[in-house]
Amino acid sequence: MNFHDKVQQIIAIKNSLLCVGLDSDIEKMPRALRASKNPLFDFNRAIIDATADYAAAFKVNLAFYEAHGVGGWQALHDTFSYLPSDVLKIADAKRGDIGNTAVMYARTVFDVLGADCVTVNPYMGFDSIEPFLMDETRGAFIICLTSNPGSHDFQYFSNGEQRLYERVAGMVNSWNRRKNCGLVVGATHADELAAVRRISPELPFLIPGIGAQGGDLVAAVRNGADAAGSLALFNSSRAIIYASGDDDFAQQAKEAAQATMMQLNEARFINE
Repeated sequence: MNFHDKVQQIIAIKNSLLCVGLDSDIEKMPRALRASKNPLFDFNRAIIDATADYAAAFKVNLAFYEAHGVGGWQALHDTFSYLPSDVLKIADAKRGDIGNTAVMYARTVFDVLGADCVTVNPYMGFDSIEPFLMDETRGAFIICLTSNPGSHDFQYFSNGEQRLYERVAGMVNSWNRRKNCGLVVGATHADELAAVRRISPELPFLIPGIGAQGGDLVAAVRNGADAAGSLALFNSSRAIIYASGDDDFAQQAKEAAQATMMQLNEARFINE
């Protein structure tokens, strides 16, 4: 099964568009958990157990683990190993380099960590992306339009005919020969999200920004999902995993994940 079909199938089976982001920060964990021998993994395990029923995907932000050296890498590896088989496993690495370097990055996220897909930066062109696209069962979410304020610095540049993010979307369509390309498009840009979906109607979208970043959830779903209300994963990290800083963090994360999944589904099926 190619990556496109895998995304579609998981969304249908789980009846969910929710992606839970594991941007796990020891300083934001409950105090008792910080004293654990393996706080990153222990926290992630509790969050995964609490939220997996409601999530179609988990996005693991590698930076939050790499910052802790060998122990962080072990927690990263253990987290990917622990993720259930019925969710999409996303390595949020934002890699972008050429030649053998990209080959090694791809080997790391796919063969070592066991991720289903990875986020990548297209700035260096197709040869920096191609190593991540060699296996049709593994995918790459290519950064198109981000949800941070600095997105205007480059992504909105126009040549008079189209903006840079529109050019990226069109180019990724042409790279999608194995049906394993997707796009990262921020939820804080509702109108632009709709424009990108018109350019790339058949690509899976990874859409950050619906939680703590303040994106309009209903507008994001209506503009970001495909015509069937699928092919979009909406990431929420802090609003779910840090729903509580106390010992009830897992229960609060569960309730936040369930509520977010239901809100996403309500937005999917408005007017149906």
